[in-house]
Amino acid sequence: MDKIKYLMVIQWSEEDNCFLVALPDFPGQCWRTHGETYEEAVINGQEAIESLIMAYQGDDEPLPQPLLANPV
Repeated sequence: MDKIKYLMVIQWSEEDNCFLVALPDFPGQCWRTHGETYEEAVINGQEAIESLIMAYQGDDEPLPQPLLANPV
């Protein structure tokens, strides 16, 4: 996939004992994936974004606009 420009928020969860990944640009569920390490969470987050993009395209739905389209 071309460069992904969607926001990923990665946060450690003591309760779950892993890094949780949120994708705030996509409506719905707050936490989309996770990883035991930060690096694994990043990879899983990228895969989740790619899957969401394919699902939107498969349903002929427009992709959501990134919340931070013009970051400072």
